[in-house]
Amino acid sequence: MAMPKGAPKAKELFAELAGPGPHQVMRGELAITGLRGTLFTPRAGLGLPAVVFASGWLQPPARYRNLLHHLASWGIVAVCPTGHASTPLSFQPQADDLKTTLDICLGVRFGTGEISVDPAKLGLAGHSTGGGSAVLAAAADPARVRAVATLAASEVRPSAVEAAAGCPMPGLHLAAGKDLIAPPVGHAEAIAAAWQGPVTVRTLRKATHLAFTQGVHWSELLLDGKPAMSARRAARAMLTGFFLYHLTGAKRWGALLDADLKSCPITYTRPALRTPRTTRAA
Repeated sequence: MAMPKGAPKAKELFAELAGPGPHQVMRGELAITGLRGTLFTPRAGLGLPAVVFASGWLQPPARYRNLLHHLASWGIVAVCPTGHASTPLSFQPQADDLKTTLDICLGVRFGTGEISVDPAKLGLAGHSTGGGSAVLAAAADPARVRAVATLAASEVRPSAVEAAAGCPMPGLHLAAGKDLIAPPVGHAEAIAAAWQGPVTVRTLRKATHLAFTQGVHWSELLLDGKPAMSARRAARAMLTGFFLYHLTGAKRWGALLDADLKSCPITYTRPALRTPRTTRAA
C-alpha cells in the first residue's frame, strides 16, 4: 500500500494509538442485562463500533481494564463478559456468552440512552483461551462479526483451529514468542493458517503468555509468565488500529496494519482464501 506524501509513518501511528484517544470514558456493569461483565464506553455517541472481549482461563475482566478503557477512549464500546466459568473440557459456554453480549450491545442503549452500537460495526477479541472462544463465536456468527483479534490465542475445545476455517472476516493474532502455554506454532499460527479471511500474525518475541494482562493475580502461580508493559502497549496500539480500520473504515490506520514493526513483527500474513474451507464433521 503506497502512502500519500506527508502521511504519518507506521511508527508515528503506533505511538499515537498506544496513547489515550480523544474521548472521555465511562465505566459500567452488565449485571442489569442478566449477564455479568464490565463495559467501557465513550461518554456519548450513536452508531458506535463495539468489541466484545473474552478473558483468558482463570483471568478476571479486571486484568484487561487498561485495554478496554483504551479502546473506549478511541470511540469503541468495549465489553468483557464474566459469564460462565468455562473449563478445559469445553469453552463453548464462553463463546455463547460472547454472542449473547453482542445481542446486548445491539439491544441496549448504554449510559442514559445517548450511547448506541451500529450492528454493522461489531468485533470480537480475546486473550488465551478467550481468544479461542472468540474464534468459536465468530465462526458461529460470521454475518455479524466484522473483525477478530486475539492475544496469545490458545487452541480450545471445540477446536478454534477448525472453527477458523469458517471465519471470513479479517483476523489479527498477536502471539507471544516465549509462550510456554500456547506456543505460537501450535496455537495462534495454526488458527491463522486455517483462517478463511485475510489474516496476520505478529509475534512479540520476548512476551510470555500472561504478558498482555495487568496487575497481580493468584493464577500466576499456575500459569507461565507475568504482565509486561511492552506487550500491553503493542496490544493497545495494534488492536485499536485494527478495529478502527475494519469496523469504521478509518483508512488512516492502514499503514500501521501493513507495517512490519520491530516491536511486533509480522510472522505470518495471507489474503483471504479464494474458496471456503470445510471443517471436519463432528
